[in-house]
Amino acid sequence: MYFAALLARTEDGWEASDTELDDVETLSDLADLAREASPDEDTVLVLIEQEDAWFGVVRVDGEDDPRIYVSDAAAAARSSYGEILLTDELLGRDPDDGDDLDALDLDGTEDGDSGDDEADDADPVAGTGEAVPHGPVGDAQILDDLGVSEKELRSLATDAVTEIAEALGASETLETVR
Repeated sequence: MYFAALLARTEDGWEASDTELDDVETLSDLADLAREASPDEDTVLVLIEQEDAWFGVVRVDGEDDPRIYVSDAAAAARSSYGEILLTDELLGRDPDDGDDLDALDLDGTEDGDSGDDEADDADPVAGTGEAVPHGPVGDAQILDDLGVSEKELRSLATDAVTEIAEALGASETLETVR
């Protein structure tokens, strides 16, 4: 089960709205959705949580590029919503790195054996065959200036969205859309 909400910081505090991500296909779509929630270009947080598996935070400040944190990239890679957040940049990949020959497995390994022991510690992204690390990826300092330190963010597990909202002083606001 998924939960997604937008928290927009305003002069009067945080305003929450639940959001439907069915029409969101890219990170750019998600950033546009967040910007629509705050016409004054205030900070908007998109909080996404899959029950007991992973959570993600996308922070949009005006027209700046979105900042992203995902608690478990491998778990998120198995989710259509998680795949939106797991950009090449976030995963440290160069999107222009591969060519058609790479897709043919001409590296001397046999049927699915990558020859790379590190790849065994990661899950492939659906449809790409590329490994995604287990554990957190992205900007762990995404909420530092809002009162949630990197250490606190990395320690969150179950019900992370609620704990983040509590730390921001927005738990009651978030509960109105849950």
